[in-house]
Amino acid sequence: MKADLHPVYPPSRITCACGNIIETKSTRGSFHVEICSNCHPFFTGKYKLMDTQGRVERFRKKYDTNKAAAPKS
Repeated sequence: MKADLHPVYPPSRITCACGNIIETKSTRGSFHVEICSNCHPFFTGKYKLMDTQGRVERFRKKYDTNKAAAPKS
């Protein structure tokens, strides 16, 4: 087996913007992230649509399937 083949994994702290701190090991060292599993909408269930310039509303208006079908004459 070759010596010094694997990198060194020192303990590191990953700090999220929400204040969550994750203790792990990493070759990168300690670093900061903007979003983690504690504050990500997918994991928290608090999904919020980011409507930029009314795109979501226009899509819903265009493809709204809840409207009653117009009677044909």
